[in-house]
Amino acid sequence: MKILFVVSEVEDLVKTGGLADVAKSLPLALSELGHEVIIVMPYYQALADKFSAAECAPKQILFAENRPYEFALREINLAQLRVICVDYPAFFARKGLYSDDYHAYGDNAERFAFFAHAALKTAQAINFKPDIVHCNDWHTALTPYFLHIDDSGFFSKARSIFTIHNGAYQGTHRFADIPYLRLHYQLQNQLDGDALNFVRMGIRYANKINAVSPNYAQELLTPLGSHHLFYEFTQRQQDVSGILNGCDYSQWDPVSDPHIVERYDVDNFQGKAACKADLQREMALPIISSTPIIGMVCRLTEQKGFSFILPMLEHLMQHEMQLVIVGTGDPEISHFLHDLAKQHPAKLAFHEDFSVRKAHMIEAGSDFFLMPSLFEPCGLNQMYSLAFGTLPIVRAVGGLKDTVIDLAQQPEAATGFIFDQPDSASLLACVERALLFYFEYPEKFVATQKRAMHSRFTWQASAKEYEQLYIEALN
Repeated sequence: MKILFVVSEVEDLVKTGGLADVAKSLPLALSELGHEVIIVMPYYQALADKFSAAECAPKQILFAENRPYEFALREINLAQLRVICVDYPAFFARKGLYSDDYHAYGDNAERFAFFAHAALKTAQAINFKPDIVHCNDWHTALTPYFLHIDDSGFFSKARSIFTIHNGAYQGTHRFADIPYLRLHYQLQNQLDGDALNFVRMGIRYANKINAVSPNYAQELLTPLGSHHLFYEFTQRQQDVSGILNGCDYSQWDPVSDPHIVERYDVDNFQGKAACKADLQREMALPIISSTPIIGMVCRLTEQKGFSFILPMLEHLMQHEMQLVIVGTGDPEISHFLHDLAKQHPAKLAFHEDFSVRKAHMIEAGSDFFLMPSLFEPCGLNQMYSLAFGTLPIVRAVGGLKDTVIDLAQQPEAATGFIFDQPDSASLLACVERALLFYFEYPEKFVATQKRAMHSRFTWQASAKEYEQLYIEALN
């Protein structure tokens, strides 16, 4: 199949989050299956600074309200993949991808409405007739609409897939503030008040809608988990599915990790103790091998469960354990954590930053990894934790439920600890259950760690599921 993969960021080129990981790993895995994949993305300033990408086609023009939008197409090769970049400096030659560090750009709707259309014009310019147009998140959610109204005949056989990586971000903007779309009367008739919701349009116009885990797909079909799009999802229920993201084990493997002090594997486990001591040293915690470490690397946001993490931390400090948190985000959360760390310097280390090295150190040196998210479409950190023999403590949502097996439910197959209710009491009880297991059953704990390390969630398996989804869309 010929697959046009439309996305706003790609790992190793520009990245703000997990979307970029998928945008590199999935096309590579699909390519390995024999499909021809071309990625289309914006040509941001960060790309222009890093690459001198040559133009690969004549300049293209799109029109809206009689205004010409002339843009260039530049090609970058990424691990045998062709990446075609839409170069329209007025929209993309800026410091950030979506914001100036502090505030989202006021014309984001205009920028990505244009890009969603330009992606199709790109395929025509390079004479790439796709079987599948695979769109990702709100930035590209209008591409299925533009495909639907295209009358050129070029895309007559093409079918669209819309993947939702995080349904909480929907691209909702006042229609009057999107000049590129003002003459599209079909969209004017589908507003929510005076606003256009990009994700809603993606759901309505794509041939197939999928989420990044089976459980998250099921949650999207419920009033509570649908991010206020319950009607839209249920109207398309037969076309909604979930495919679990894979994990890039070339970067997250204790056997070869360059960021950790000593490498280890499931048969030679001694290195994990050295990584634990190194993490305690790095975080200025007492170096005590028998004290369990709970690690956490995340954005400091409500989505990650801080509304029920913070109220239970003072209780947790009464237990024999150490808690290491690394992340940035909400100033109120960071202020709370800084204050608590000062009160309990031997129990809590909080670093308000992010570095790849620290993330790897925490995965390797911790005994547990805390991920009690309010919602989690897929999640990758729990997969990294399993690979490093660090047992996840998670809430039963999204991809967390799909990838972690709870000790209480299946003791002989367990790889971590799961709780259900989004409240402090349930979280604390789950953490206490994990700590009790650590102290009371040390041999079983190590056996569970090693079992966790055998868990594998590969992009090769995910790509085969996407291949089947594409076939269903074409049929």
